[in-house]
Formats: sequence, structure tokens, C-alpha cells
Amino acid sequence: MSVKNVFSIQLHLHMPLVIPVFIPHQGCPQQCLFCNQHSITGEKEERIDVATIIRQWLKRARRPPGLAEERPQVQVAFFGGSFTCLPRARQQELLAAVQPFLRSAQVACIRLSTRPDCIDREACSFLRSYGVHIVELGVQSLDDQVLQASWRGHDAEDSRRAVALLQEAGIEVGIQLMPGLPRETTGSFLQTIREVMVLAPAFVRLYPVLVVAQSGLAESYRCGDYQPLSMNKAIALTCRAKTMLTAAAIRVVRIGLQPSSALELALLAGPYHPAFGELVASRIWFNTIRKTLADCPVGQRVRLQISPRDLSAVIGMKRLNIRRFERLGMADKLELITDVNMKRGTWLYAVN
Repeated sequence: MSVKNVFSIQLHLHMPLVIPVFIPHQGCPQQCLFCNQHSITGEKEERIDVATIIRQWLKRARRPPGLAEERPQVQVAFFGGSFTCLPRARQQELLAAVQPFLRSAQVACIRLSTRPDCIDREACSFLRSYGVHIVELGVQSLDDQVLQASWRGHDAEDSRRAVALLQEAGIEVGIQLMPGLPRETTGSFLQTIREVMVLAPAFVRLYPVLVVAQSGLAESYRCGDYQPLSMNKAIALTCRAKTMLTAAAIRVVRIGLQPSSALELALLAGPYHPAFGELVASRIWFNTIRKTLADCPVGQRVRLQISPRDLSAVIGMKRLNIRRFERLGMADKLELITDVNMKRGTWLYAVN
């Protein structure tokens, strides 16, 4: 096979073991229009025994004796609230519970999520002193009109400043974005993506907006003032964003909210699918392969070599991609071959 191209969609190498500690809505000074945190996380506000949670996860993750595979890095993650908006004493209490595990090297670092307007130099210094290496910011958008319509309580400049301060402190930054917010257009969302590329965070999460019960957005939806993205539009926008970010060497570590029974019970509308990320990956494969097939000379075929782990995404859910190629008259040009030696998310092709 003559290799013509190698295309990387995403590689999942040396993924850490992330121990989640949920603090749903704790510390948040603002009730955002789209938010009902309990429905999203399925967690109740109650006293959190951080040490017990860590020990339980470490016990489950323990490898049998003699297993040669290297153990992944362990991180403790405080998710679901705005950590740095909590009273400082509460932050110290939560972070202190992790310190024995850091000292014994059972845990490598701490990560947490917070609001951009709850970050300053003092906060960065405090977090570093307790072993926090990764901070995810709920940026959601870098369009001030969108942020105002979404009741975020901060502006885009707060996000830019927070990213810069965290990076200056040597803390890895993640950014959470929500395509489909009120007053957002395709153009303003893509402009946000372009600005994020300039900010150069370590990674991004993409969460298309869902309408959940007991949120301000639920009332706007019932009144007809808000229309969520269609599934197709959400996939197309997220696909485009992921492609742009990947080209800028920014990892996209999550697409779509984590499925849960609480979320599904509260869901009123919006582009929800338990495998939304795979739908996006499948669309990226389709777009890339279609371009290759379109460039293939008449009478010749493209022999595509992929990892077996990518086969379902390449074919598409319910063979959607194959059926699309058939409708475009391209299916006869494509020959799929799986190779266990191929890394996931890469492919080789040859024109025969």
C-alpha cells in the first residue's frame, strides 16, 4: 500500500484515572439560565467524605499482583460546583483531605472546575500550594451578548483574564463551552472557537445546550423564546469546533454531557444522545473520507486502513455513513481494512 496521508482524529494515550468528587452547585453565586446542576450530576448536596471516596476508587482500581501494565496517573477532581467561589475555609477543608494521598504518591494531582470571575492571583497561588495542577473554567461562550442572555454573571474578559492568570501560575487550563446558548449564532460560536484557539488552553469540553426541568431555560423553551439546536445542527457545529481545535493542537476531551438517569428524567428538549461524542466522531470520519473519495479518479478505489476500534465510528451508527456514501454514489470506491497495529484515530489510504 502506498501511504498517501495519515489523519489523526484523537488519540487516547496514558489516560489518567480521575476520581470524581461532586460538589453540585456549591459555591456558585449565580443561577445560570441553563442550569439545574442536580439534574446534570444526579448528586444531592450533602456532606462529602473526600477521603472515603478516594480510598474506594483506589481499591477498585487496584491491579492484580503480577500484572505488568503500568498503572495510570491518579487525579482527584472536584466537579459540579464553582470551587474557588467557596469560602476559603471550605476550600482548605476539601483540599486538605487529599493531601495524605498526594504525600503517599497514591494521587498525583488535584483538578477542579470553577467560574472565570472567581479566579485571581491569590486564588492561583492558593491552589498551587495544595497540589492543584488542572483548573477547568466554565467559559461557555466568549460573546458578551450570549453570556448576558444566559445569566452567566460575568463577561468574556473575565474568562480571558482567568486563563492568563492560571497559565502564568503554571496551572493547566481546560475550557468548557456550550454551543446553542441563547442569542448565539453559528458565526458567534465559531468566533468563540477562534478566540479559544488564541487562548491556547490544554483542553476543551464541548457540551451542547440541553433544556432541563427546573431551569430558567425550561421556562423560555415553554414560552417559545428559546429553540434548542437540532441534533443535526449540534453535531455539525461540534464537529466543526473539534476539527478546528484539533488542528490547533488543543485536545477535546469530552463531547456531550455524561449520560445519567437523573439527566434523562429531567431532560425536556435539546440534542441529547448517550453516545453524542461518537456521533460527532462518526461525522468527522464521514467528512474526511468523503473528501478523499471525491478526489479519487474515476475507475479507481480508495483502500482505507484503520484501527478495529474505529470501525463502528467509520461505518456510522446503523451504518449511516455507509448509506450516505451509497447515496452519493461513492460506496463502490471505498474498501475498508482493519489493522490491529493501527493507533486509534489514525488512518492510511492508498488509491488502487
